[in-house]
Amino acid sequence: MGCLSTPKTTRLALLAKNDIVIIKVNSQWDERGGTNTDLVKALVQAIVDHPQGFMGEVVIADNGQAQYGSTGKGGSLSYVRNNAKDTSQSVQMVADSFSSYKVSTYLWDTITNKRVNEYEEGDPQDGYVVEGSLDPETGLVVTYPKFKTKYGTNVSFKLGIWDSANKTYDSNKLKVINVPVLKSHGGYGVTASVKHYMGVASDKLSKEMGGRAHNSVGSGGMGTEMAQTRFPALNIIDAIWVNANPGHGPSTSYSEATKIGVIVASTDPIALDYWAAKKILMPAARAKGYGDLSSIDPDNSSPGSFGDWLRLSMEEVRKAGFRAMVDEDSMNVFIAQ
Repeated sequence: MGCLSTPKTTRLALLAKNDIVIIKVNSQWDERGGTNTDLVKALVQAIVDHPQGFMGEVVIADNGQAQYGSTGKGGSLSYVRNNAKDTSQSVQMVADSFSSYKVSTYLWDTITNKRVNEYEEGDPQDGYVVEGSLDPETGLVVTYPKFKTKYGTNVSFKLGIWDSANKTYDSNKLKVINVPVLKSHGGYGVTASVKHYMGVASDKLSKEMGGRAHNSVGSGGMGTEMAQTRFPALNIIDAIWVNANPGHGPSTSYSEATKIGVIVASTDPIALDYWAAKKILMPAARAKGYGDLSSIDPDNSSPGSFGDWLRLSMEEVRKAGFRAMVDEDSMNVFIAQ
């Protein structure tokens, strides 16, 4: 496994013992198309093993958009065929195995069509907040989930944890860990940390507003979504099994997947995606004998390419004050066996 960081990054503990942690997984595809549930289980275990004693909550969540996907109806956290050693182990089964802690799931597909207002506006309902109008650079209308967890915690993905008694949000108490699968994508070249934020936005509500989320990816829209909602505390790319066949993802069957056995992590999703595509996905594709790799090459910045929209996403992230880069020479890479 590997860890990627950018220079002069302050070393701070990512999680406090009483944080509410959203683990954002990929739920739209079964078999090797979804986040590895063994990895999710190990991550939850690491969180609840907090050295100060974990007293918070973990919510494993995603929005499969209630459309497309393996079932044609969007995402699922209870697939029969999963990405794990024991392929019957679903995300829901992982959550249920931590019965001594507050660990739950939330499939945002169930609220992706429901437009709501924020808690501070007097709306207690679960649903999606539609914020503002079309972003002039990326054409995205920003949307994000707002929901009550199984344990009664009110969460605004953007604003934080709502205290209904004091009528205040605690933004610092909410952390997001972004855990995508590394794979090719038929439309956008590569799915990794940045593209994975499609599972935060509501494609249907943004479409109603004239700024469909999925169409904005190619102009940097997921950088906008990250920057204007909640930036991940950590990105962990699941490269245990990858789809290295250019243009043939994001669905990935057991037979099509290539085992790499690697996970990579960084606080910079842009640098992580650049590095993972160049150092993991492209070598895997070459080893399989695939020909044209331009669609998964982060150094290919021709209009509409993965390298192009990754850089456009980077500019959106930087405008919001977050560090992001595609300069490989400026990246610090640490390898652990």
